[in-house]
Amino acid sequence: MNLLLRCTACCMALLLMAASPGLRAATPDDQLIVGMNMNNLLTLDPAAMTGNEVVGIVVNLYDGLVELDPRQLTHVRPALAERWEISPDNRQLTFHLRDNVTFHSGNPLSSEDVVWSMRRVLHLNLAQASVWKSYGFSKDNVDQMITAPDARTVVLRLPKANDPLLVLYSLAALGSMVVLDSKTVQAHASNGDWGNRWLTTHEAGSGPFRLDVWQAKDVLRMNRDPDYWRGAPKLSRVVFRHLQESQTLRLMMEKGDIDIASNMAIPDVKALRHDPDLTVDAVPKGTIYYLAMSMKDKHFASAKVREAVRYLVDYQGINKSLMAGYGELHQRPIQAGMPATLPDPGYKLDIPLAKALLAEAGYPNGFDTTLRVLADQPFLNIAIAIQSTLMQGGIRAKIVTGTGNQIYGAMRERQFNLLVGRGGSGVEPHPHSSLRSLVYNPNNADSARLTNFQGWRTGFYDAQLNQMIDQALLERDSIRQQQDYFAIQRRYDQLIPALMPISQMVDSVVVNNRVQDYIPHPSATTFLRDVWKTPDSLAGGTP
Repeated sequence: MNLLLRCTACCMALLLMAASPGLRAATPDDQLIVGMNMNNLLTLDPAAMTGNEVVGIVVNLYDGLVELDPRQLTHVRPALAERWEISPDNRQLTFHLRDNVTFHSGNPLSSEDVVWSMRRVLHLNLAQASVWKSYGFSKDNVDQMITAPDARTVVLRLPKANDPLLVLYSLAALGSMVVLDSKTVQAHASNGDWGNRWLTTHEAGSGPFRLDVWQAKDVLRMNRDPDYWRGAPKLSRVVFRHLQESQTLRLMMEKGDIDIASNMAIPDVKALRHDPDLTVDAVPKGTIYYLAMSMKDKHFASAKVREAVRYLVDYQGINKSLMAGYGELHQRPIQAGMPATLPDPGYKLDIPLAKALLAEAGYPNGFDTTLRVLADQPFLNIAIAIQSTLMQGGIRAKIVTGTGNQIYGAMRERQFNLLVGRGGSGVEPHPHSSLRSLVYNPNNADSARLTNFQGWRTGFYDAQLNQMIDQALLERDSIRQQQDYFAIQRRYDQLIPALMPISQMVDSVVVNNRVQDYIPHPSATTFLRDVWKTPDSLAGGTP
């Protein structure tokens, strides 16, 4: 009987604790628990990765030659390369590696590993090769362009003229050119795959953490490397948990079961803003929410029709009512906050003007079309708002929803009319990063298949604009270069582009106040090596 009473008392105590809003659990002091949607985490291979989620993991398993300072994004810091030089003609970068760096396997890191890793990206020609191909690298020339004259020197020659600062930004921000343990990867290669199959679920890095286990759509754990060349990380373990539902993330943040939550729905983020134990970090991204038109469609091939659509979007209303926590009003192709970005042109909803423009274009009664959009927020709400104002101007747009492959797949095939989307890179803190993704289109032929360029997807092509973008990239005087980017934006506006920026992305991350020195990064390259947590007497066991 006494045993029964004791069990009952224990159960009652647990129920009371669970019901009390003043009590919460606590994660272990030396571990960081991150909740996130891992549906898009498909591979850990740096050459094949897609999406921001995996970048934040890869940069903590591997090191690159250089990195961006998260507090000053235009500042490139040394990493594996302790110093570097740029040749007077801007066509060669020479990196000098630091001594005594070892991989997790114990193998020493040398310039041969750096060169092999870089060549691997182009030879595999997977997702992360795109940017480097835009710089002129290919599997046919990369072996000559990237070399190792000795064990501590790497020489990167540019196949075509470029701004070497942009190349440094790409090395620092993208995570694609991190350095792999070539001996370990080659030992696991099969059928000429450069170790791609093995690296999908394994790692071969020199970073602050070592991969412990990854169970797809469940959990990924990485443990501290006690021999890390910068010094052992302060955390013994980082755990990424797959939590798909935003309300689950919210509940677990409230209970203290996780330390950081990303990819949350904005209503849940707002609900956590008043929790004194939590902080919401709004992280600006270079990505742009936009309305795209296909110039393969006879209606939108007309500049008058595109101009009418420009005045059939309620930019201010959308950003005020729908974008809180998702984005901020922005109407330029170059991301906000850069010296090269012009002030917004101030476009507003103007239905009478739009109707007049449609009449001039030969559509006094408007026309029927389709509007493709992801079945997610805020995309769907943006599309509904645009559908409503298009209707007021006479354009009757049927909304077609679908998955990313269905919506963006149609755009990549140039088989769409109107589309609400998000893109624009902006990962590197350089105007060309945005222009390359949103505007640039060096070959408008269907056979060119420049599917990573939004300009090609929409069929928007202007030879003079392409030439201006090329010239601005190579301008070595910073003042003249800034004026060149101003001129590009003005011409882009005058041409009535097929892609209209609406809002610049903001990513909301919720962080427990016990977490210290965590700096969310716009390009997802958030370094965890210096993160630590204040002690909590309720900290429990291993998750």
